[in-house]
Amino acid sequence: MKHLYYWLLAGCLLAACVDTDERADSATGNFEALWHIIDEHYCFFDYKQQQYGLDWQEVYDRYRPRVDNNMSADQLFEVLSDMLAELRDGHVNLSSSMDYGRYWKWQENYPYNLSDSLIRQYLGTDYKIASGLRYRVLSDNIGYVRCASFETPIGEGNLDEALSYLLLCRGLIIDIRSNGGGDLTTAERLAGRFVQEKTLVGYIQHKTGSGHHDFSELEPMYLEPSSNVRWHKGVCVLTNRSVYSAANAFAVWMSQLPGVTLVGDHTGGGSGMPMSNSLPNGWSVRYSACPMYDANRQQTEFGIAPDVRVALGDGTPQDDIIEAARQLLVK
Repeated sequence: MKHLYYWLLAGCLLAACVDTDERADSATGNFEALWHIIDEHYCFFDYKQQQYGLDWQEVYDRYRPRVDNNMSADQLFEVLSDMLAELRDGHVNLSSSMDYGRYWKWQENYPYNLSDSLIRQYLGTDYKIASGLRYRVLSDNIGYVRCASFETPIGEGNLDEALSYLLLCRGLIIDIRSNGGGDLTTAERLAGRFVQEKTLVGYIQHKTGSGHHDFSELEPMYLEPSSNVRWHKGVCVLTNRSVYSAANAFAVWMSQLPGVTLVGDHTGGGSGMPMSNSLPNGWSVRYSACPMYDANRQQTEFGIAPDVRVALGDGTPQDDIIEAARQLLVK
């Protein structure tokens, strides 16, 4: 998949570098600049129009009267952040020195389904650490790996050591709940330990012009099996609504492999590769520029459902999602 990342990056950079009209550093000028940046580069207009009726021109018509050149920077930031929230995209952010505009309802509106105190019970105090992985063998000889983020690099040596240690386990739990993403290459490196042959896991596109429908053809994405230690037994991947971005991609890829079961809650989504641009006043805007799909060419921007849906009970003395995965692997 490595060559595909270079191709994708080049396509996204091309889209991000398309010139926009020069706009004055005023409230109205910054509004116009932001609306046009999104209009020309955002990648999910068609999908979100289908899902909930998003009309970007209607958004312009509704928000433009709220902006005038006498408003304060705080007021402008609020209006622009509200406008971006119409995209319902966690990869869309407005950054300034005073605040960070974000849309987090993809996780805030749902049960958390993760307890740090319960995780500590399962890991104990003598768990092993391999970069971004925390792992141990549970009492029923099930391996447990906690991967809370893909922001920390996980090297091939880390994976060799962890999987070699867990090799005699009867099954493996990979807990990515509340993993908000990070480096897609790290997610791919981990997933490559569970695939035994080159496997189609999805498709990507990039923008080819400023129109809402200007995209390249779908380009296939493959997982290549690692040449190092690989896992051949059953796997359960634990998910919740806070699984996002690169972690969502990892869940999508793993869901398409034999012997892998997703357990927990629907993932949060975030399947667009984000890019950034600047407004005349120096504020930075991030947006989804390159869409990714699953192997069936279906959108995963709003996440995917687990194979086995399990919720974490209130006040439960054990982690119901981990326990459900243990029962599946023991069987």
